Amino acid sequence: MNQVRIMALGGLDENGKNMYVVEVGEALFIIEAGLKYPETGHLGVEYIIPDFSYLIENQHRIKGLFITHAHDDVVGALLHLLKQIDVDIYTGNLTADIIEGMLAEENIKYARIHCIERSSTLKISGVEIRTFAMTHSFPDNFGIAIMTPQGAIVYAGEFIVDYNMLEPSFACDLNELSEIGKKGVLALMCDSTNAERPGFTPSERKLGAVFDSLFEEHKKTRIVIATFASNVDRVQQIINTAYKFGRKVVVEGRSMVNIIETASKLNRLSIPENTLIDIEKLKNYPKDKTVIITTGSQGESMAALSRMAGNMHRKITIGPGDTVIFSSNPIPGNEKAVSRVINELSEKGATVIFQDAHVSGHACQEEIKLIYTLTKPKYAIPVHGEYKHLKAQAKIALDLGMEKDNIFILHSGEVLAMDAESAGL
Repeated sequence: MNQVRIMALGGLDENGKNMYVVEVGEALFIIEAGLKYPETGHLGVEYIIPDFSYLIENQHRIKGLFITHAHDDVVGALLHLLKQIDVDIYTGNLTADIIEGMLAEENIKYARIHCIERSSTLKISGVEIRTFAMTHSFPDNFGIAIMTPQGAIVYAGEFIVDYNMLEPSFACDLNELSEIGKKGVLALMCDSTNAERPGFTPSERKLGAVFDSLFEEHKKTRIVIATFASNVDRVQQIINTAYKFGRKVVVEGRSMVNIIETASKLNRLSIPENTLIDIEKLKNYPKDKTVIITTGSQGESMAALSRMAGNMHRKITIGPGDTVIFSSNPIPGNEKAVSRVINELSEKGATVIFQDAHVSGHACQEEIKLIYTLTKPKYAIPVHGEYKHLKAQAKIALDLGMEKDNIFILHSGEVLAMDAESAGL
């Protein structure tokens, strides 16, 4: 059978819930297993996962599941999937450790997790799979190329092109991607999240100077910084600045504690000696000599920052003399929850900063153009984003000279069949 089939079980017309299926003959490969957070109107809903029905019906054909990194939008639905199908998981070392921690919390023992390098070549059921390192706000992140007789199916994953990433576990391997492009790319599945934004995504490194400035400006207050637990590079920069200013660091929030412990163990995070302290010792230091790194940047009701804002945290009380920094942008749908927490913190007398302390982990237009230029795909399949984002990437592909009939904006559940000659639903 010469045709390749591609479908999305999530990640199209929405932010999050990424899950894609690539079928090469009878072999079926899954890419990602993510969740998305509820939007306004989803009362009482904690999160939303893809419909696994197709995978359950075809589990005898599944040859592997690839998880590119450990953000919730690509791994958050994994435990639910594993309760229904048995599958070999291929991922990086840090992501594997985090997955094993998730499994342990549910008392699930799972031996079919394979750690792979960010740039590697595998042979699975006769199909060659190549991974290539891509920069994102998580170490060990990679993209995937499924090599078929008709050409490669390239999934670029979530990425930015950041030439200032000095840490090897974050750097991207454009040479490898270029080599895959030279062999022939049948289809490119590229991140659309920031496809409406011109230029390049600013480097994560610029935040070091931003944090230095904020710490200098608020040196007489305690500083509380909320960010994504899985943004290891952001956490590293906060710790670096805290150390520079002679502050002790407390880490709060279960997911934050777990990821920092795992990243430190794997040397993905460098913490100066005697910088971290236990939350029980916080009272032993002046407020202006401490920093709290916490979960809750998205206004999650049970996260540590929300509990602080609502006077429900047993060990930390927020008030005048505290500066709270949101080092993230609200995920679409979370704006009201974030605004609620900001208002509650402000009412307590805290200074709240929610601008200029974040950079995106997703490619803007010029980076997307670079990926298209390196891979030269016959077909374009924008992924990761709402319809307007997919449409914006389609325009980029058109502007680069791709034929309109070779660009496919799909909806979740639609199946695109293709070969070297044609493609269609």
